[in-house]
Amino acid sequence: MEIPYTSDARPDTGLYNSKVGIWLFLASEVMLFGGLFATYIVLRTQSLDWHPGRWFDLNIPIGTFNTAVLISSSITMVLAWANLKLNNFKMFRLFMGITILCGAIFLGVKSVEYTEKFRHHHFPSTHAFYAIYFTLTGLHGIHVLGGMIMNFYLWIPGSYMWKTQPERFINRVETSGLFWHFVDLVWIFLFPVLYLL
Repeated sequence: MEIPYTSDARPDTGLYNSKVGIWLFLASEVMLFGGLFATYIVLRTQSLDWHPGRWFDLNIPIGTFNTAVLISSSITMVLAWANLKLNNFKMFRLFMGITILCGAIFLGVKSVEYTEKFRHHHFPSTHAFYAIYFTLTGLHGIHVLGGMIMNFYLWIPGSYMWKTQPERFINRVETSGLFWHFVDLVWIFLFPVLYLL
């Protein structure tokens, strides 16, 4: 028995099943990160030794570079999906590969930044700021890695579906793209809150 609404839209919502599912999942992710952002606000406003200034030793140029990398990856993710809609599988492979590469660059730069923090003896136990910094950026990094794994699956092993069920494959790429855009959006909030304020 075939699962309904994997390619065609449901008559009640106008969406196919996986799109409904990804929006529900992203709603739960908003609550997760929203709770952590609220924790950050409480810690920042209630901590007695949260001095103004940038003594927390964050590298703003590295954070800016990583922001540009993730924004670029969102663009290439859209281009990968758009090329499938245009029936250009070769360009889909190119842009999806660039998206995965951008995710790897982001995680590589973040690991260098973490190494720098540990070398200067900045750990989650050092200060309330570092507790929330490592929690938020670490959880975000896990989401980047998860998105990369899904995109890699669609890029190589899962792409066989393009030949047998192209519309369903396009839908899978779109739902993966929605998750990827969410991950990028979280970083767009994380960067100014942690690095600039």
